[in-house]
Amino acid sequence: QVQLVESGGGLVQAGGSLRLSCAASGRTFSMNVMGWFRQAPGVEREFVSAISWSGGRIYYADSVKGRFTISRDNAKNTVYLQMNSLKPEDTATYYCAAKDLAYIAKTPLEYDYWGQGTQVTVSS
Repeated sequence: QVQLVESGGGLVQAGGSLRLSCAASGRTFSMNVMGWFRQAPGVEREFVSAISWSGGRIYYADSVKGRFTISRDNAKNTVYLQMNSLKPEDTATYYCAAKDLAYIAKTPLEYDYWGQGTQVTVSS
């Protein structure tokens, strides 16, 4: 099992920045691919970004490309999401996820482990 704990969410004005962190414990060697998803009320959980174990493969949703940056520190078992130029439409609960298999996935069902989520609210 892998336990994931997100932190770094909060309230920020439009144009501002936040840095989310996701700390992992347990069978961290299972954290082959790490992803960030978000979910707003009444909306399905959507893919934000994902990164491979080495960091050599990174994917972003079109809606965040150029504004968000994903990274990971395997020595610290932590993955980050730097969010810049935030917009009100970025408001959501952000979830960290991990999957055992090495291929990058953009659908929630393909991830094996999830954090509890951290709220990000962007005011206009």
